[in-house]
Amino acid sequence: MDYDDAGKARKLALCEIVELRDEAYDCASTYKAKMKKFPDADIRLKNFEVGQKVWLYNTRMKLFPGKFKSKRTGQYSVVRVGNQGQYEIEDFDDHVRQVVNGYRLKPYLEMKDIHEMDKESVSLVVTSPVYEDN
Repeated sequence: MDYDDAGKARKLALCEIVELRDEAYDCASTYKAKMKKFPDADIRLKNFEVGQKVWLYNTRMKLFPGKFKSKRTGQYSVVRVGNQGQYEIEDFDDHVRQVVNGYRLKPYLEMKDIHEMDKESVSLVVTSPVYEDN
């Protein structure tokens, strides 16, 4: 057998393997893109502005759950908005700043903000009055 023909055959086989690998990679990437659409459809982008008041989700509540403990801490103010969904927030009391992801934040609504909004867009929990025994 001629060494030149064997080298050409070997080079052709290697090129075919590379093409098969690229084709498999394309199929896998399209499959992953299609599968990513389903969970991403439920994600709602949250847009906060600088100076807006927000609540912060407390991730440690998963470790020590409590039935009546609040899962959110607050009141924080948005100091800086990042381009990847991160926000820098500042605590009102001790002015400590931290960078958090936007999915952990929720708008802090005050009564004046609620009165300005549509009544259909805000649902409030009405509590019964507390009676004291005399």
